[in-house]
Amino acid sequence: GEVLGLRISAGVYNRKGFGIIPRMVVWGILGMGINAAMIIFSKGVPQFMEYMGMANAAATFTSEAMSLDKVLVALAISVTMNTIFAPVFMTFHKITDTHILMCGGSIKSLITGLNWNVQWNFVFKKTIPFFWYPAHTITFMLPPDMRVLFAALLGIVLGVLLAVAARK
Repeated sequence: GEVLGLRISAGVYNRKGFGIIPRMVVWGILGMGINAAMIIFSKGVPQFMEYMGMANAAATFTSEAMSLDKVLVALAISVTMNTIFAPVFMTFHKITDTHILMCGGSIKSLITGLNWNVQWNFVFKKTIPFFWYPAHTITFMLPPDMRVLFAALLGIVLGVLLAVAARK
């Protein structure tokens, strides 16, 4: 996603200082965090919904049958995960991207230079509610073994959208 985003925004797939290798390492770590979050939230939120009074939320969510209740559980998982986990995840990702660029593509110094205005007003206020809530609602409708793959594809889509938005 980041390589395609660079291609759209700068016309190249790589450039000096972009840091493809450090980004790969960071995305390996981020991918493990995403997988853990998906497991935690897709198991915990239905249990919490049962605690709050929705009978059989966990069984409804894991059933093969499509229903309005299943969509509501998936939406609840998406909203909970993207409200609690996404801001921390996206901030960490932004910090690592900034760090890599400031170090000329290598990991060698402390993290500095985060644009909090963009992080708060665009990433948190717009991408989470208008992209990630609906996108992960679909993600949580998929079988568990397809969720991380779909999330990776969503990352590519978001990278392209952000690159297009940056050009405007």
